[in-house]
Amino acid sequence: MVDSEFLILLGNRLIDAKVTIATAESCTGGLIAHCLTNIPGSSTYFDRGVVSYSNKAKMELLGVTEKLLEQYGAVSEQVARAMSEGIREQAHVDIGVGTTGIAGPTGGSKEKPVGLVYIGIATKDGTKVKRFHFDGSRLSVKEQTCQAALEMIKDELM
Repeated sequence: MVDSEFLILLGNRLIDAKVTIATAESCTGGLIAHCLTNIPGSSTYFDRGVVSYSNKAKMELLGVTEKLLEQYGAVSEQVARAMSEGIREQAHVDIGVGTTGIAGPTGGSKEKPVGLVYIGIATKDGTKVKRFHFDGSRLSVKEQTCQAALEMIKDELM
């Protein structure tokens, strides 16, 4: 799991930068929000977390379009971008984080294997999306995705 010293450092950076953050999580099921709120003082920067596991939730809560989901699938760069931008807009925060992927052990395909994950970070300066392919159990994929998202947030603050 994520190192507590890293979380404290990240929390302090968020506080020092005076930024707010919200998460839109699919494959991580709220794990990023859990980690961010484990830090004393997290109410200073953490606004909300949405677990948008279904396509319906992605559309209703984050403004992801049905056309986007049909054209690219829920696990795609385009949907991760829309999720991170959608939560940033809905929550009126500085940083929106979106995760979508296939944690497994089922649900993968040749084109989209188990462990495929996209993470989006939306800010006023634009949106960055990274593609990952993690190995291991379902929990391991979720934890690796969480760690990668937190690292991306840290990088955004640098």
